[in-house]
Amino acid sequence: MARSYRPADLHAAGAGRPLELAAQGFLWTGGEIVEHPSAGPVMRGQQYVEYWIPRELSHEWPLVLVHGGGGQGTDFLGTADGREGWVHWFVRRGWAVYVVDRPQHGRSPFNPAVQGEMGGVPPTVFLEKMFTRPEDFADNYPQAPLHDKWPGDGTVDDPAFRHFLAGTGPTLADPVQSQKDAQRAGAELLDLIGPAVVLTHSAGGPPGWLIADARPELVKALVAAEPLGPPFTALSGPLPYGIANAPLTYDPPLGEGDTLEWEERPSPGEGLVAGKVQREPARRLPNLAQVPIVVVTAEASWMAADNHAMVDFLAQAGCRVEHLRLEGKGVHGNGHALQLESNSDEVAAVIEGWLLELGL
Repeated sequence: MARSYRPADLHAAGAGRPLELAAQGFLWTGGEIVEHPSAGPVMRGQQYVEYWIPRELSHEWPLVLVHGGGGQGTDFLGTADGREGWVHWFVRRGWAVYVVDRPQHGRSPFNPAVQGEMGGVPPTVFLEKMFTRPEDFADNYPQAPLHDKWPGDGTVDDPAFRHFLAGTGPTLADPVQSQKDAQRAGAELLDLIGPAVVLTHSAGGPPGWLIADARPELVKALVAAEPLGPPFTALSGPLPYGIANAPLTYDPPLGEGDTLEWEERPSPGEGLVAGKVQREPARRLPNLAQVPIVVVTAEASWMAADNHAMVDFLAQAGCRVEHLRLEGKGVHGNGHALQLESNSDEVAAVIEGWLLELGL
C-alpha cells in the first residue's frame, strides 16, 4: 500500500512520536560573484544548507551531511519508500544536523551559463545495476547477490526506484571545479557554525576530504560512507590527487605539473580487488592526519570489493583511519544507497556507535 501524504494521515502517523525542534531553517554558503558578459555581476557556486536543531540538544558537535554525485540533500531527508531519513534519525537522537545541497545540485541553482557546463545523463539501467537491484545482473561484482535491502524490486516501475530517480540530477562536467566549489562552500559553512562532524556519501567523499583539508581544526571527525574511489582510478574516472580530482595538501608538496606516483597492492582476500597506493616514499596528508576518519562499507555494494584500498591509501598518507564494514556489525544486505534502504536506521545506529566511541 502506498504511503499517504495527506496532512491528516501524516498527523495521525506522527502524533504519538512528534519531532521536536528548537529551530529549523536554511542558509547559503559558498557563493562567489563573477562577471557575466550580458547580465553583469552574478553569483555562482552557492550551496543550499538546511539546519535541524532538536529541542533536546544532546551532543556538542553537529553533523554536516554531504550527499553524493547526482543526488541532493533529500537523500538524507527520507528513504526510498517514504520513511524518515537520517536527518530525522539523528535529530531524534539529540544531534543538530546541517544537510547540504552541494553547489549545482538540488536547490542550489544550476544555470550552465553561470555555473558551468552540465555533465551527461547516466543511463537509468546503470542505477538499477549499481544501486537498486545489483543482484539481478549476472555479470555484476561478486558481492551483488548479497543485496536484499532495497525497499522494492528496484526496477524502473518500482515506486521506490522512481522516488530515488526523481531526486537525481546533473553534475558539473568539470569534476575539479565541482569539488573546489564544494570545498569553498563547506569550509564557509564550518566557519559559520563552528566545529562539526562531516558525514559524506559516495561522490560527496572528495568534498569531505577537501573540506577537512581546508579546515582540519573544525572537523571533529570525518565519516566517509562508501566514498568515491578506489584511489587513482574511480568508477567515474581518474583521481589525479589520489582521492580527489581537486588539489589536496601533501607533504612534501606537489609542485606544478607534479603527479602522485602509484603502485599496486594485491587483493587482500577473496572477492576483493587489488588496490593502488602511493609509490614509496609516500607523501603525507598533514591536514587530514589531524582528523579521525572512518570509512563505512556496505556488505553488498560494489564498493565492498574496493573500499579497503581507500583505507590503505589514507593510512599510508599518515591518517588515523578505521574501516567499518557493516556486516562486521551484524548489518547485512545493503547496497551503495545504504541511507535509502529498508534498514537505514540500523546503518545510522552503527555510525552513531562509532561517534560515541570516539567521545562525540
